[in-house]
Amino acid sequence: MAALEKIFKAYDVRGIYPDELDEPTANRIGAAFVGFAGSDRVLLGRDMRTSSPVLAAAFAAGATGAGAEVVDVGEVSTDALYFASGKLDLPGAMFTASHNPARYNGLKLCRAQAVPIGEESGLLDIRDAAARIEPQGGRREAVTEMDILGDYAQHCRSFIDVSALRPLRVAIDAGNGMAGKTVPPVFDPLPVEVVPLFFELDGTFPNHPANPIEPENIVDLQRTVKEHGCDVGIAFDGDADRMFLVDENTEPVSGSLTTALVAERILKKHPGETIIHNLICSWVVPEVIEENGGKPVRTRVGHSFIKQHMAETGAIFGGEHSGHYYFRDNFRADSGMIAALVVLEAMSEAGRPLSELLEPYQRYSASGEINSEVADQAASLRKLAERYSDGDQDRLDGLTVRYDDWWFNCRPSNTEPLLRLNLEARTRPLKDEKVQEVLSVIRGDA
Repeated sequence: MAALEKIFKAYDVRGIYPDELDEPTANRIGAAFVGFAGSDRVLLGRDMRTSSPVLAAAFAAGATGAGAEVVDVGEVSTDALYFASGKLDLPGAMFTASHNPARYNGLKLCRAQAVPIGEESGLLDIRDAAARIEPQGGRREAVTEMDILGDYAQHCRSFIDVSALRPLRVAIDAGNGMAGKTVPPVFDPLPVEVVPLFFELDGTFPNHPANPIEPENIVDLQRTVKEHGCDVGIAFDGDADRMFLVDENTEPVSGSLTTALVAERILKKHPGETIIHNLICSWVVPEVIEENGGKPVRTRVGHSFIKQHMAETGAIFGGEHSGHYYFRDNFRADSGMIAALVVLEAMSEAGRPLSELLEPYQRYSASGEINSEVADQAASLRKLAERYSDGDQDRLDGLTVRYDDWWFNCRPSNTEPLLRLNLEARTRPLKDEKVQEVLSVIRGDA
């Protein structure tokens, strides 16, 4: 049980292979998932990590041993697995460790219709059941294979007017992850020229980690955009559910600005709709939503909370600063691929460079996420709350404090002794000053 507690996180399963997550564990999770889902058929997908085939096979043995049939969709992106779950109305399991280093693997689980499973919606029940189950002997005849990529690609393109696209030159960095397999079927019919980087599936990540939120991991993409005169650069993470942009000048585009751009685009087509944003998104996101007649709804960080709020409010779109973008017509699941296509459509119809499209959103200066190791997360948050007691505070997720000209959120990591700080101000000098001030409180210097 102690080993299972270590790998079951807030939103998924994640651990080092084979020390923390091995085949017997995957087998037991497969059997437990079938019991939890209450379905006689489950979907199974996997990424390109070297341990994914054996772990997926073990999961399939556990699931079939528990009486279910397994529909194996093979190597796919996480958003493709979610699409299949929605289209086929089946619960799904995706073996991936997303952007983690090569030695990791894990599982993202969902109910039918891509409804997320997190620690507050069944993930801990699956963990507890797995602890009680012995490894199962599988039934190979109960595993069938299915190719979903063609339908997935068509589904992604359905979110835009393909005839509106102009012949853009687009650099795409797959990071040796699953975008290397999903980009071609989506983009091949489009009138755009793709300049590919690292499309070869390789779970050892020989070129750079598949984590484009880190600046050092988009250097190759920036260089390619410059050398090839590309209109835009697109980077995906390892399981290709997150997406990040660089503009034609090689400047990185934050997830908040991408959320604002996609939100404005959607509201022009669907006026008055509700749009979700998490609490570390820039002030510009709710401002743009309101300016375009939409209704912004603020939520906690994390896909299970975003999807839950989308279901409760009927929201058409949701965005996170971390590069996750959710679409109601995509079973409320996140898809970096769909978001990328919406951006290309916006650029095409505007007939202007991406940097010009983003200018109206460049209103504030943000710190990005800054991690600090602390001995006592709760005590550090109490100290922050006392220090900034004159600000407007809430505890939706960690501690958020707002002033007229700046704000910050500080929230604890679920898995490490860290506090994560995000801070934004109306000017860069004020942002720099307040970052140092808040960090000195967190780190015990004040």
